[in-house]
Amino acid sequence: MDLPRPRRVTDVDALKALAHPLRVSLLNHLVAIGPRTASECAEAVGSSASNCSWHLRQLAKFGFVERADAAGGRDRPWRATSVGYEVGGFDDDPAVRAQQDALLVLQLNEENRLAQRFLERQHALPAEWLAASSLHGYSVNVTAEELTGLLGAIDDLLRPYLVPVREGVPEGALPVHVGLRAFPR
Repeated sequence: MDLPRPRRVTDVDALKALAHPLRVSLLNHLVAIGPRTASECAEAVGSSASNCSWHLRQLAKFGFVERADAAGGRDRPWRATSVGYEVGGFDDDPAVRAQQDALLVLQLNEENRLAQRFLERQHALPAEWLAASSLHGYSVNVTAEELTGLLGAIDDLLRPYLVPVREGVPEGALPVHVGLRAFPR
């Protein structure tokens, strides 16, 4: 089965639109949880509904999010248009590279925010979720080619479980953040 891949963002204007802390949080939340209203997003990312609504409209201008069909209420939810995003290889163009760097810093901050939130709320987790959760770091000796293959294998392993594409989700399943960083030490 050929599962969707994250959107590769290389356009400098799209990178600029995404390179905002709240927009990164909003987009990551919609990718992880699924369609939500601006009010529901606000609660999850710690902002106001009106502020989230404005930033969601900015993300929509560049095709990162779109309105989803409403189930009947007045508020129409927003949904991510892809299963995630990646900034691609580090670009030679200084303008693009600056925006890639800014977005990567925001993404690292978002991952740290999620980890901190987990640590703050770990005592409220059921025992089986606490036992299953992990924060690991590994050091491996690999060539650039081996690292590319290793990351591809990890991606292939995780892709069927992505929230936007997984069908037949078992009862008791929750959205889980899996972050991966790989770079020379």
